[in-house]
Amino acid sequence: MEIQAQVLAVLDEILSLQGRSAGMNSDTPLLGAVPELDSMAVVGVIGAIEERFEIFFDDDEIDGATFETVGSLVEAVRVKVS
Repeated sequence: MEIQAQVLAVLDEILSLQGRSAGMNSDTPLLGAVPELDSMAVVGVIGAIEERFEIFFDDDEIDGATFETVGSLVEAVRVKVS
C-alpha cells in the first residue's frame, strides 16, 4: 500500500473520521481544518504512524508544518522510511 494511503488510513482510524479521509488528497489542510486533530490527537497519530511504518520521530523532527497538509505529513513519513 502506498505511503499516502496508509497515512490516510491512520488518520481515519485515530481521528474516527468514518471514511472522510477517502476524500482527502495531498493538498488537504489538517491542523486547524480537521476539528478532530487537536494536540492529543496529534500524539496519537504520530504514535500510530511510528508503529505502522516501524519508524521513530525525534521531538525536533515534528512541528506544526508537519501537520499543515496531508502532503506535508506524508512527506515527513516518506523521509523517515527511505
